[in-house]
Amino acid sequence: MLCAIDVFYQNNPDSENDRARASAVLFNQWNDAVAEKVLTIDIEKVKPYISGKFYQRELPCILALLENLPQPSCVIVDGFVFLDQNKMGLGAYLYQALEEKIPIVGVAKNPYTNIAENCAIYRGESKKPLYITSVGMEQSEAKACVANMHGMFRFPTLLKSVDSLCRGLL
Repeated sequence: MLCAIDVFYQNNPDSENDRARASAVLFNQWNDAVAEKVLTIDIEKVKPYISGKFYQRELPCILALLENLPQPSCVIVDGFVFLDQNKMGLGAYLYQALEEKIPIVGVAKNPYTNIAENCAIYRGESKKPLYITSVGMEQSEAKACVANMHGMFRFPTLLKSVDSLCRGLL
């Protein structure tokens, strides 16, 4: 089963601790229009954001969510697996945390400074690309899988769903 994950942070002005909501949609095929299963968990006391170390905040939330799910065949994260050829992103840290057993595909909406142009794909009629990086799966395969996901627009249907779930919009 494929699993798309996203995390949304809620700042609490009355506390030093931020909260997060992590959500997952599980589906069988890359081109599925509807999730087989959804899960959302709330996480108290997430680590503060540190520039250049975003994974330290996001990774514990993702791992907490994955503890409540059957083991997926692939995890899709909102962001990068690698920021360039030498710098790990969230997806690479997740791959390590999962003992390098589950492929990770990163789907980012905005480019990173050193991201290679061959990471870009265009979906629908959008003039703005998505940036696809991967580990445990060839990048060309990851790009083809994301390109073939359901939806006529730039952002695939199920990735939009998981984003909306963690924001509490669904």
